Amino acid sequence: MFVRSIRMSTVKLVSITTLTVLVIAALILFIPSYDSPAAEAGEVDTVREIRFDKVKSADDRVNFLSQFGYTVESEPVESVEVTIPKEFDKVFAAYNELQKGEGLDLGRYKGKTVMRYTYKVTNYPGYSEPVYANLLVYKNKVVGGDICSADPSGFAHGLTKA
Repeated sequence: MFVRSIRMSTVKLVSITTLTVLVIAALILFIPSYDSPAAEAGEVDTVREIRFDKVKSADDRVNFLSQFGYTVESEPVESVEVTIPKEFDKVFAAYNELQKGEGLDLGRYKGKTVMRYTYKVTNYPGYSEPVYANLLVYKNKVVGGDICSADPSGFAHGLTKA
């Protein structure tokens, strides 16, 4: 076993410590902080958490969609049980990728029966054709959803606005 000691004068120790403190202070003072463009424009005042659970009633589903800025009719256009397939085909795999973009994953619900609620969106901007919000609910929790138009040349995207 080898032991090595290094002797340093007090002046060198104080100099190195002072220099280290000055460098840290300069970094704190002169490195700019980052604010998002939305925060700089004053558009973001608080961070809201989107809740996907505790969706038990029609009012809860309507309130859930309002978290994303959508106003929907109070009664669903359609309520139907849907079984998530055990094996995803190309279409369902693409739909699951859309869900993954929202932080959801239908892969966890393969083979499960969920409720699909379809609501008519009344405030979708810049679109005159009917727009619908679909929610997939399993045990009082939203596990999937999308916003889509009814016409063949329309659109479909996740719950957050595209």
